[in-house]
Amino acid sequence: MVFSTILFLCVFLPVVITGYYIVPSKFKNVFLLLASLFFYGWGEPGFIWIMLASILCNYGFGIVIWRLSEKQAAYREKAGRLQIWKKITVTLAVILNLGILFVFKYFTFCMETIQKAINGSFSVIQIALPIGISFYTFQGLSYVIDVYRMEGKEDERGEVSHIVQKNPLNLALYISMFPQLIAGPIVRYTDIAGALTNRKTTSAMFAAGAERFIIGLGKKAILANMVGSMAADIFSADISYMSAQVAWLGAIAYTLQIYFDFSGYSDMAIGLGKIFGFTFMENFRYPYISTSIREFWRRWHISLSSWFRDYLYIPMGGSRKGNVYLHLLIVFVATGIWHGAGFGFLVWGLWHGAFIVLERYIDSRTAGKEAGIHNSGILFVKWLYTMLVVITGWVIFNLVSLKDGLSYLAVMFGIHKADFIAYDIRYYMSNQNICYFAIAVLTCFPLKTVVEKIPVLWQQKDSLFVLLGKRICLLALLMLSFLFIINSSYNPFIYFRF
Repeated sequence: MVFSTILFLCVFLPVVITGYYIVPSKFKNVFLLLASLFFYGWGEPGFIWIMLASILCNYGFGIVIWRLSEKQAAYREKAGRLQIWKKITVTLAVILNLGILFVFKYFTFCMETIQKAINGSFSVIQIALPIGISFYTFQGLSYVIDVYRMEGKEDERGEVSHIVQKNPLNLALYISMFPQLIAGPIVRYTDIAGALTNRKTTSAMFAAGAERFIIGLGKKAILANMVGSMAADIFSADISYMSAQVAWLGAIAYTLQIYFDFSGYSDMAIGLGKIFGFTFMENFRYPYISTSIREFWRRWHISLSSWFRDYLYIPMGGSRKGNVYLHLLIVFVATGIWHGAGFGFLVWGLWHGAFIVLERYIDSRTAGKEAGIHNSGILFVKWLYTMLVVITGWVIFNLVSLKDGLSYLAVMFGIHKADFIAYDIRYYMSNQNICYFAIAVLTCFPLKTVVEKIPVLWQQKDSLFVLLGKRICLLALLMLSFLFIINSSYNPFIYFRF
């Protein structure tokens, strides 16, 4: 079930919100869990058992690790042996979780690759990809690892308690909660552990959640779909008859689409979380204003970046032990592979990893020499370089096939020039599309900072007139989003395939 559908907006969501606020507090988690399972099962009834099996296994691993930790504290003389068993348990948990991910996401691709490499005649089993498996697998994996590390929150006395969840229903709700189940953000258990058992929903929190949801819906239903439709038309056209200008238009349109599609979904997920009393981490912070690829990854898909930092980069040694450049490349290879089974995803990860390594190397050589330099011209050149790298990477990411991606880039950069142009840029850039394109580009930038610099406007931000105007604008945006959803036949969610 997709957030930007009439079924979700007019049936599922109103029923769930109404039911959630009607049922007694002690049954809210159970109600939300059942709603989440129904949400997932609506589109993937055959795969719900895989998610439930994953939840049950991770719950069991967490309990075993917790009990071994308790015994370690009680029997000091056996601490070494018990620590070995804890390592074995967490290792098995990692193998099982990644094994499930491999079987359903990468097995078919690997077998097809082997078949082509050896020119084999054997048939390859086609295994369907369960929606959201990458997200809920990583959440379950982070939970077990955190239990092993005993990472918890400080209580009122300043003591850190063990984070193990003894109630399987609560753990199931954490992993399967429908707002973030399909496409994130990847929520860390430690961030919502307290809210699972004790949370309060206020009118202010509900209003903030509704506002965030509407903004996310507008991003998705209006901007992502409009520029996405343009991108789809261009990428599906025959590149043999395509001009460089049209190829660039398609690449930029897809760059805008994937941002508004994914950040819009994240906004809706964060908003729904607030409505139900949970606070999810921010997943995007205007990534297209970045002036380096390192900064881009501090702003893009933040929950995934922080996951790989905490569970892969730092355990490998980070920047303190071993070869930091190798560690960075491994992380970005893993990032590319996480997104999907295809050489295009692998190359996309290597592409970003190579520039991360290059930037880090240059920074290590020029440390202190550029301190205090904020020349607008230099910043613009850095931004231009960053966007060039990002847009080029998105072409490979979108087409997945490395051959198709390189052919498209050859047209973009003038390496291949068509003798005959089927459609020029004006064919795609109607007045309506120009309007959507311009709004999408402007919305990539933090317009709030511009308002903050205008004292007359910023001082009145809490006035009744401004607040009323804000509510009217949100209502208009909601109605406009509904109109676009009803009238548009193009309404994909890009990250559903991951």
